[in-house]
Amino acid sequence: MATPTLQVALDLLELDRAVEIADEAVRGGADWIEAGTPLIKSEGMQAVRTLRERFPGHEIVADMKIADTGAVEVEMAAKSGAGIVCILADADDAVIAEAVRSGRKYGVRIMADLINVGDPVSRSRELAALGVDYINAHVGIDQQMIGRSSLDLLRRLAGEVGIPIAVAGGLDAETASEAVAAGASIVIVGGNIIKAADVTGAARRVRDAIDRPEVRPREEESPDAVIRRLFEAVSAPNVTDAMHRKGAMAGIVSLCGRAKAVGPAVTVRTVAGDWAKPVEAIDVAGPGDVLVISNDGRSDIAPWGELATHSARNRGIAGVLIDGAARDVDDIREMEFPVFATATAPNAGDPKGLGEINTEIVCCGQEVRPGDWIVADESGAVVVPRERAYEVARRAMEVRKTEERLREEIRRGRTLSEVSELLKWETRH
Repeated sequence: MATPTLQVALDLLELDRAVEIADEAVRGGADWIEAGTPLIKSEGMQAVRTLRERFPGHEIVADMKIADTGAVEVEMAAKSGAGIVCILADADDAVIAEAVRSGRKYGVRIMADLINVGDPVSRSRELAALGVDYINAHVGIDQQMIGRSSLDLLRRLAGEVGIPIAVAGGLDAETASEAVAAGASIVIVGGNIIKAADVTGAARRVRDAIDRPEVRPREEESPDAVIRRLFEAVSAPNVTDAMHRKGAMAGIVSLCGRAKAVGPAVTVRTVAGDWAKPVEAIDVAGPGDVLVISNDGRSDIAPWGELATHSARNRGIAGVLIDGAARDVDDIREMEFPVFATATAPNAGDPKGLGEINTEIVCCGQEVRPGDWIVADESGAVVVPRERAYEVARRAMEVRKTEERLREEIRRGRTLSEVSELLKWETRH
């Protein structure tokens, strides 16, 4: 079996950062360097030219995602120094044919990207007949966020076409190894290398894995288990960033400092400190759930205290959020149980039984439905609609990865403004 090729995808906006990261990835064993589509859109053909100059011994891939004017765009990339140019597999056959002709003329190879193709097997056969050099079994990042897998696409293609197959989309060392075992000749890794604090180490792990490909048995996780695992690994700010700054509750703080609550919501609406429904909700909730309590806008009277907290902890509840006051705060802090509230007050209401459990409520300015996911930590609390929880959890993890690399570059002495090129990207009016 031929040695598999490791292609690092520089899906970045800043050329200086891309060059630095590419250099680190090459030291970790990357073979081909891809000027990713975001980089090309941000920096133009200068990105390809710069990579060609800086890495003369490595193949440069221009991920143009060509959909039209195949000959012109292939020529642009070829004259800028690319050795491989990417075209969309679902482009019209005339576009594909012109791209192939241009590639032959200028001595570059064509890689067809199967992103969003409805019948990838049939289209791959057609593309091979049209003369493309590589097929890329690619599942885009937005598709990955809702659970689609590039490995599943690769397995459908294995043995169906006679040209080399690349695979791209969310791969890490383990899945890259599986990809080679499933028939991939080229493994394309972006975020799990370029977002790492230690890019060289991350590339080396992928390099070692694809050089010794294997399929490891793994336990299938339920969607809820995946959601919980990912949300527990990220912060509330990561989550609201992943939701385009949506979902954050207003005015709520942790009463126990460095505490975190993650889980589906069991909602409670009560009135003026009436603690009957909040306490009854403890028996309704299951392990890992989060109680979310609306106290009818009152912060001078508490529907929650120490004894309720003991009961919730015994029940395995993951945390409690109150749009209103809590009391017995010293005792709650000793328990280190995640209680979040907008106020504290010593007096409680009476258990009259007013209110409802598991109905839609508004808590700290956010609508919360039963089963919506809650992520709360010292920065505050975020509500994630239950139907988007899997997607948002995965996007939040991508936010966290991005921050890991930014943090490392700042540690090396740059400022956040420099790394992000803020002046370049300020809104123009």
